[in-house]
Amino acid sequence: MREPARGARATWRAWVTRVAALATVLAIAAGGPADGSAAATAATGPRGAVRLESAPRWAWPVPSPHPVVRPFEAPASAYSAGHRGLDVAAREGTVITAPADGVVHFAGVVVDRPLLSLDHGGGLLSSFEPVEPLVERGERVARGQPIGELQLGHCAGACLHLGARLEGRYVSPLRYLDGLRPAVLLPVRR
Repeated sequence: MREPARGARATWRAWVTRVAALATVLAIAAGGPADGSAAATAATGPRGAVRLESAPRWAWPVPSPHPVVRPFEAPASAYSAGHRGLDVAAREGTVITAPADGVVHFAGVVVDRPLLSLDHGGGLLSSFEPVEPLVERGERVARGQPIGELQLGHCAGACLHLGARLEGRYVSPLRYLDGLRPAVLLPVRR
């Protein structure tokens, strides 16, 4: 689809937003995120094209409860300040489990902290710190499989920093975690 001339861009953007919202509603109605097997969200791609993202729903990597002590804060740009993940309170030594099936992308130390990341396919990566890995790079892991042990070092107390990247960009891990339904935008009446 070609983007319309400059004068019609506001109408175009409104149309794209409505189509994206409709795609999300249809994905949910078709059994997408509600069944716990896939997260479906509509996204606007290059030049306003609407695409539907689908990814496995994630299990929480720590046992219940899952108190989020610091939420995701999207940076204004790739190099701006922000908080590129969730901090979830947990005790030191807690066994961290894989949120979804994947392959170990990285298992090692970055600067002074142990870090682990998993590749879930489709450009989606999850990351965990400070976590002493129980797995090795290239190893396949299954949802719920122990992958590491929580260490001290990220928060004042013990906490897990859970990150998510989609096609190289940081996104909120809440988009993928079980038990949280995606927001659906409804049309505004004028």
